[in-house]
Formats: sequence, C-alpha cells, structure tokens
Amino acid sequence: MYRSIRLLSAASLAIAAALWGCSSNSAHTSEVAGAGSSGSSVSVGGSAGVGPASEPSGGTHLIIGSGDPAPAAAGAPIMLTGVTQTEVGGYKRGDELTPGAANPALTVGNNDGCGVLVGTVRDFNTKGPNRHPDFEVFEGTGVTKGLVGPGLDADQKPIYASRCETTPDRGACPSGQQTTSRANFDQWYHDVPGVNRTYLLYFQVQAVGNVVSFQSENFVPLDDAGWDDEYLALDGQMHNYGFTTELHLKFNYGGGESFTFKGDDDVWAFINGHLAIDLGGLHEARTDTIALDSRAAELGLEKGNVYQLDLFQAERHSTGSHYRIDSTLSLVDCSTPIVR
Repeated sequence: MYRSIRLLSAASLAIAAALWGCSSNSAHTSEVAGAGSSGSSVSVGGSAGVGPASEPSGGTHLIIGSGDPAPAAAGAPIMLTGVTQTEVGGYKRGDELTPGAANPALTVGNNDGCGVLVGTVRDFNTKGPNRHPDFEVFEGTGVTKGLVGPGLDADQKPIYASRCETTPDRGACPSGQQTTSRANFDQWYHDVPGVNRTYLLYFQVQAVGNVVSFQSENFVPLDDAGWDDEYLALDGQMHNYGFTTELHLKFNYGGGESFTFKGDDDVWAFINGHLAIDLGGLHEARTDTIALDSRAAELGLEKGNVYQLDLFQAERHSTGSHYRIDSTLSLVDCSTPIVR
C-alpha cells in the first residue's frame, strides 16, 4: 500500500545535526533478547551523508555481538556502510534476531550525532494457507482511529482495541473491518516463531536544510529475506511486502517542538507512553500534527526532562511503500530495539 511517514518539527533549528545529537557518550546495551547468529559488526563513521561501500575511517561502531565499541571522534556524524541509498539517507537490514536464543545482545557504541536510528522490522507470510489474516486482505480510504488503546503494554507495544471486526460502526470504522482479532494483532509487534521473522533495521538520516530527514519512495527492507513472498510493484520489480516496523527513541523536551506524521497505512506514535498520533487502518494519505507544548499536560511532559518516543508502522498491502521522517527533536537515545 502506498505509505508516506513524515515527522516535521515546527521548531527552528540552527544546526540540524546538533539538535539530533545524542547526549550520552557511554556504550548502550539494548533490550534485545538475542542477536542474530552471525555476530557480525556494522561499522559507521565518516562525514555526513550515506556511507560508501567501504568502511570510512574514524567515527562510531554499531556492533552486533560482543566486544567494546570503537571510540568516536567528538561530535562526528555517524554513517552506515553498505546501505540501500534512498531519496534522502538510506536503510540497511541487519541480522535476524532470534528471541530467547543464546546469542550476544546488541551493543551500540557512542552514537553522537544520531545519524543512525536502530529499530526492528518483522516480515509476515502473505501467501498460501499459512498467510497472516491481517495482511494483503483489507482495503480502506479513511483513517480508522481506535484500533489501538491509549497506552502501551508491559512490553512497550500497542494494545489492540478495535471495534471494527464483526459489525463495524461506519462512523468509527469508515472502511469497515481492518483487522481480525487481538491475538492476530499482537503478532504484529511481538516475536512469534513460525508467524513472523524479526531483523534489525538501520535508518541513515541526513540533514536537509534545517531538518534531519530520511525519505524512501520505495521502502522495501525485506527483499530477499523472511518469507520473500514477492509482489509485482509499481516500479516494475518484485518486492517483499507485508511487514511492520518499530522504533523506540528518547528525546529531551525543551519546549516548542512539534512534528507531523503523514501516512496511508497504520502509523501510531506514543509519547511518554501516551497515544499521540493515531493514523490506523489502510487509508489514503492523511496527516496529523503534534504541538508538544499544547499537549504537554495530557502527555505528562515537563521541560528539561527526557521522554520516550515509540513509533509503530505496518505495511499491509502491496504494491508501493513510502516512508519519510523529518524532525528536529533532540534525541538522546537513538537505538533501543526491543525483541519479545
């Protein structure tokens, strides 16, 4: 399904990379239960922009497996190597993650500059008798609010709350049924062997004018991976659709921040554990804007404190996939993938 995600901050930005800078210089160990079996390293570093095929000198390292993070040049932007270059920035699929496996955890070194966001992407089978019933099934034109509840569960995942399954209320459910059950929805962002396959996903962001951006007009990070159940796409190539992504970030609320999401498949944003943007269901491109100051009391925000930003997306229908981020948030943790 066509999808475009856009985070647009209204706050002024003198130096975009600085506002996205991570404040901590210490190594960070994520909540990944087990990393992929290869234990390979993904090197980042160098100058602004998408990295070349060879490893640049200096900079920061993202390490899958054991070992100490390499030192980084102070304030240097970080860069992935071997990325799929996109209109702005790039992305790279990392190791497959096996929940409960006796594998080393993900270690992220000094990520000053936050040029790389680290999340997860889950692939679902969308063909044959074992296909997931929520993917490549439903269609829609209007946003379906209320598919998820106002908060997150104990695993920091959305809580299913749909009223659109059996006898949809056309007021609340403008496109009719969009999902099948809580049990099936819980599989979107939880790891279920035989149902989904989970991979690390790296987003290389870039400064564009006074914002930091990632933009892909053909966002297909699971080509040649997972179930590899391909569909002929609008670019004339075969691509693997039917996936979900999630990012768990932290930002310092200084006041004046605002951003906008734009999307046409499920997009949910939670700030400090509260649902802040609700663009659920399959629908035409829609936009919602958050002015943090105007909703600070509702979201429990106080200036000068650090808060969680949890972003969830679902690509549930072929044959196009757009993903865009533009932001000036001051991130202090850009990589907390959660596998469970």
